[in-house]
Amino acid sequence: MSKRLGFRSIFFLISLAFLAQPADVSGNWRVTISSADGQITGKASFKQSGDKVTGWVGPSENDPIPITGVVNGNTLTIKTSPQPGRTVAFDKCEVTLDGDKMVGTIDTDKGKIEFVKSN
Repeated sequence: MSKRLGFRSIFFLISLAFLAQPADVSGNWRVTISSADGQITGKASFKQSGDKVTGWVGPSENDPIPITGVVNGNTLTIKTSPQPGRTVAFDKCEVTLDGDKMVGTIDTDKGKIEFVKSN
């Protein structure tokens, strides 16, 4: 009886550990931003270590804007860090991961942003 209880406890703890892992947003993404000013498209590439994300977002890989981010469950919050004198489409965004797609808002509610995983 105690062995069965011990096995169940270990299985339960392992299950909780997997559930606690943040979503993996590593990789390359196609980006679409929609606002009152229209729609723009671009690319992004993220690397993840634990819940921390680094990488870039921009019109292309030749024109990157550095980002930092944090994953909490299936939510990613991104902060851009443009070079001095450089303009960006957003300062901060929050998106929810669902499979190979992330959707959310930019700068609290100035528009919508969508990331679709690319190969």
